[in-house]
Amino acid sequence: MAANTRDIRRRIKSVKNTSQITKAMQMVAASKMRKAQMRALSGRPYAEELAKILGALAQAGGSEELHPLLQERKEVKRELVLVITTDKGLCGALNTNLLRELNQFDAAKTTFVAVGRKGAQYLGRLKRDLAAEFELKEAFTFLECKQASKFCIEKFVSGDVDKVTVAFTDFKSTLRQEPTLKVILPVQNFDITEMGGTKTEAAANTTEYLFEPSASGVLEHLVPHYIHFAVYQMVLESRASEHSARMVAMKNATDNAKQLIKDLTLEYNKVRQAGITTELLEITTAQMALG
Repeated sequence: MAANTRDIRRRIKSVKNTSQITKAMQMVAASKMRKAQMRALSGRPYAEELAKILGALAQAGGSEELHPLLQERKEVKRELVLVITTDKGLCGALNTNLLRELNQFDAAKTTFVAVGRKGAQYLGRLKRDLAAEFELKEAFTFLECKQASKFCIEKFVSGDVDKVTVAFTDFKSTLRQEPTLKVILPVQNFDITEMGGTKTEAAANTTEYLFEPSASGVLEHLVPHYIHFAVYQMVLESRASEHSARMVAMKNATDNAKQLIKDLTLEYNKVRQAGITTELLEITTAQMALG
């Protein structure tokens, strides 16, 4: 009995230590989650208004001749996929669900760019064509994120790739994150992505705009900025999804640890009571034998 109870006590202590760690990680993730969600939600109105303006400009006519980022290639010989994942694990099936979406791309005709170590490690294990890897710190800025979108634009304009798609996790709510694929180059339309369950169509906008000095001059600067901010917003959505998924995963781990402690405690009491009963029976038997 002593050996069994000692092993159970050791397991209970180990599970309690694990529970304390997961509880602390849950609280840290919850704090980061609120900040990441606020950043993601605050960027959506600007993205929608930017899409409306570009949509109105595109409806004015001749936009495809004014900017190369709007020109659709007749044949897609090679595609570039920007994969936005996390740097760390312990966030449930968030990365797994997103990386599963990459299986639909032809490896022989696809070049990948990774934002986040998990995506880069996955592509490295599969020996896919990884052109670049970008690491963003926790409190990244628009300028830091712009490096990844600038690389994609350069690849598209130079003709190395004919299409650019972004694979990211769209934040819907704390309990719901969806893996999403969105084509950003060429810009085929200016419908904003369905982020957070909403969709704003540029065609529904009735506001009139006056562009100075000219429509082409505005497009020259506004279209690249639209691409840069779209990628930035997708990274924000991915970060909000990451911390939400990690908070939920750590909460589930803490709850499971508490339940396991209860089960082990019950088992410990059963073994201890069985041992005491056995000892009492031995004492009683000995007394009866002596008597």
